Amino acid sequence: MNNQIQRVKMAEQGAKVSISVYMILALAKFVVGFFLDSSSLSADGLNNLTDVLSSVTILAGLKTARKPADKNHPYGHWKAEPIASLITSFIMLFVGFQIFQNSILRFFQNELVEPNKLASIVALISSFILFILYRYNLNLAKNVNSDGLKAVARDNLADSLTSLATAMAIIGSSIGWVWLDNMMASVVAVIIIKTGIDVFRESTFSLSDGFKDKHLHSYKIKILTLDKVKEVSSIKARMYGANTYVDVTILVDGKMTVQEGHDITERIEKLLYDEFDVMHTDVHVEPDNLIKQFNRDQM
Repeated sequence: MNNQIQRVKMAEQGAKVSISVYMILALAKFVVGFFLDSSSLSADGLNNLTDVLSSVTILAGLKTARKPADKNHPYGHWKAEPIASLITSFIMLFVGFQIFQNSILRFFQNELVEPNKLASIVALISSFILFILYRYNLNLAKNVNSDGLKAVARDNLADSLTSLATAMAIIGSSIGWVWLDNMMASVVAVIIIKTGIDVFRESTFSLSDGFKDKHLHSYKIKILTLDKVKEVSSIKARMYGANTYVDVTILVDGKMTVQEGHDITERIEKLLYDEFDVMHTDVHVEPDNLIKQFNRDQM
């Protein structure tokens, strides 16, 4: 458990770094976008502001997740992290739709203004910084197995590409294609909405105890390599925050002693923890002759 808490603390560090970087970038883009008449850079700044809010939400979720179990939460507070990711998706969707609506209104009301191409420098610098932040958070998310931080990393990459495209749009607008700057603001909105939908899907999948079959198959293959395990009759798993919980039923020789049955369950728990970082495994032992008798009775 201490290992899990340490991982959450490391994930918190990633969220803190993201908050600091995004606050600086959002402020710079707002100021430059306003004075150099770039709607796409301003939209990108608003996009970064949503990232600040998202990172703050994720950070709050991570801090809550590592709170110890209590009488109302006997399994701990690990689901606070996917709940934070879900809230993040709502923020992204709301802001994305607002930016898209404003861009469309500006187009139809003919409020297009040619931006100063110097604004593209801010966008290019932002793209480079965000790509470095993406690599940092992605590596950290893999090390600590944090879904919340993975969502932040994906958002970092999307923002890096968005800033790059924004720079190109500003340059295009400054040489005569004025509509390009406003169109890029709409594209930024679509990217925010798409990211929000992806984060929403993943967080609801985790909160509804969804689990990918390919992982279950890997667990089963490994368990069957152990001596005395004749068959894995059932295996189920669910995510509890960043932690995996597995329920497995194995078939063994009906003449096995209680001590032998206990030993095999401990071996399975250690195997899944060492190989797949499964935090908790509940093993149910059944005699294989009883199952075979049941199957014959059903025929």
